[in-house]
Amino acid sequence: MSSIPPGLASDRSQGLPYAYDPDDTHGQGLVTFAGVMITIAAVLNTLYGIAAIDHAHFFVANARYVFSDLNTLGWFVLALGIAQFFAAAAIWRGTSWARWFGVACASVNAILQMAWIPAKPVLAMTILALDITVIYGLCAYGGRRKAAIAQERREAAAA
Repeated sequence: MSSIPPGLASDRSQGLPYAYDPDDTHGQGLVTFAGVMITIAAVLNTLYGIAAIDHAHFFVANARYVFSDLNTLGWFVLALGIAQFFAAAAIWRGTSWARWFGVACASVNAILQMAWIPAKPVLAMTILALDITVIYGLCAYGGRRKAAIAQERREAAAA
């Protein structure tokens, strides 16, 4: 039982299953963090993809890439950025497939960031670390939300 004043948190018995819960036992905070990080990565990848396609002077000049050139890498990053927007929206909606789609987007982003290192080394390594955190959050806690809500419904039905 929580000792939260009535005005600070909504009561789950009023039919609000996603109300704020300071005793987050099912890891929803890390899943929300993963959704926010995928959204930030989506915005950055979209902007960097457009910049790479446009041959902006933002990137390191005369860098050697693992495959192809900066323009081709820009198209891949732009497509991934658009897919990441859909992944973040699905994670926030709580759909069952969203967790795995988010893991796939973060994994592909991690691989592309490894190829992106010659263009912006510090930025690529920072985003790579965030991708690893997102993958952990979605794998470890992504499926617990649905299980926690089902358990609460069973307990309410039994009472």
